[in-house]
Amino acid sequence: MVSKFLIAPVKLLMATAIGAVAVLAPASGPTEAAPLSILSKAAGADNSKGLKTLTAARKRKRKSRRRKRSTSRRPATTAAAARAGISKRKATSNVLLFGTHETLSSNFKPFKKWSGAMHRMSQEQSDLGKFKKRFKKWIVFLDGLKGKDQLTQIKAVNKFMNKSKYIQDNKNWGIKDYWASPGEFLTKFGDCEDYSIAKYMALKYLGHDPAKMRIVAVKDLNLKIGHAILAIYYKKRIVILDNQIKIVADSRKIRHYQPVYSINEKHWWRHRVG
Repeated sequence: MVSKFLIAPVKLLMATAIGAVAVLAPASGPTEAAPLSILSKAAGADNSKGLKTLTAARKRKRKSRRRKRSTSRRPATTAAAARAGISKRKATSNVLLFGTHETLSSNFKPFKKWSGAMHRMSQEQSDLGKFKKRFKKWIVFLDGLKGKDQLTQIKAVNKFMNKSKYIQDNKNWGIKDYWASPGEFLTKFGDCEDYSIAKYMALKYLGHDPAKMRIVAVKDLNLKIGHAILAIYYKKRIVILDNQIKIVADSRKIRHYQPVYSINEKHWWRHRVG
């Protein structure tokens, strides 16, 4: 009996112990697993946050690149627009003589006739009193224009000089081409370039800027011959003084002249079409 009861408590104790283990086991399992689950969720949250940060950074970088590309294009666009604006202003102000392109030079060696005319003019005016006395009518006419506006002076000089007689060089000077000084023209008259030189010097005497005036050698596309005129850059346009045209004309209204070169006392320009 004793042994039977002794065995029974042992079995009961063992059963109780097993039950206790069974009761404790479920509680202890999840309690140990919980930290792993929390860490896993925390790591996932961190990964998600890091991915979002990386994505945002990439977006910012792409936007920055687009802004830089856009900014780098702007100067070119602005420059192109500026060039277009300049071209438009040039066309409007007619700074290109008869629509031609110019190449500037200061080498006057090829222009001995022009240099000769300028040299003879300097000699004529070395004694200004004598020059004024000799060509009194011309000087009185010019002095009467002083104080008037430039366009009035330009028109008056053109009209006055165009009254002079036209004489070809071979008849006047015995050679094919001769560029006369103002004194020579007033004495013996002359042809187209002589009119232009005399008008140039008359306007210079009245105070017009020589840098804004040019003697222009042109091809007359109607007559198929060479010709010379005086071009004056006046208030964003070019006006033409021509012994073949009675009025002072805007160069944009003249279609039959093609300039070859133009010249004044400082520079000369070669012209080309297109």
